Amino acid sequence: MKRILILFLVVLSLPLFAQKKTAEEILRLVDKNRITNTIKIRSRMIVHSRRASRTLEAVSYAEGNDKFYCEYLSPAQQKGTKMLKLGEDLWIFDPATDRCIQISGSMLKQSLVGSDLSYEDMMEVAPLHENHTAEIQKEIKHEGRQCWVLNLIAKNPDESYNKRMIYVDKERNVNLYEEWYGKNGKLLKTVEASSVKNVDGRWVPTKYVFKDKLKQGKGTEYYLEEIQINPNLPAYIFNKAMLHK
Repeated sequence: MKRILILFLVVLSLPLFAQKKTAEEILRLVDKNRITNTIKIRSRMIVHSRRASRTLEAVSYAEGNDKFYCEYLSPAQQKGTKMLKLGEDLWIFDPATDRCIQISGSMLKQSLVGSDLSYEDMMEVAPLHENHTAEIQKEIKHEGRQCWVLNLIAKNPDESYNKRMIYVDKERNVNLYEEWYGKNGKLLKTVEASSVKNVDGRWVPTKYVFKDKLKQGKGTEYYLEEIQINPNLPAYIFNKAMLHK
């Protein structure tokens, strides 16, 4: 009878052991949820400075990690500004001067239109599990959601953020909070994600608050107003000729 009871308890405990995930498995689930073949987004960004706030609206398209196109729709002084990324190359079209400027090297770390994001931040969609080693630090409750806290270390020492701490929603496999650190261990930026919605079977935060910890201000709010997952995008979108249209 005792042997039957022990076997029964072992069988009951098997699902509990099966639920344990490694840090890499969790990161792969995060990437599976966040990375798409193509995407189209209409966004609204509110940049808060010490004296005032301003709102910018844009439409952007991406294909994989190598192709990205963005066009600002408002305000008037920003309307018509365009960005195009092809591989490691980034161009910005300024309608005021009718010129294209190539952004490269350290310039990619500069602020995007005065916001708390850099050009690199805006276009970063590379798989986290390919570029980082991960370790589970702890499990906590964040904003009412059960989360894993993962410590990520960049495999490439030249990455802008050598270390990241991310809070992963256990149920939805989405990052709800992130801390980005430099090589010296200093906290550089934080990202708070909220208003998570299901879009075509994926969990997507529709509001982000980015805060550059090295500058003053209330941070930058970034809203995803419209999202299309894996739409068919015409090839001409990712052509340099688009910058002058």
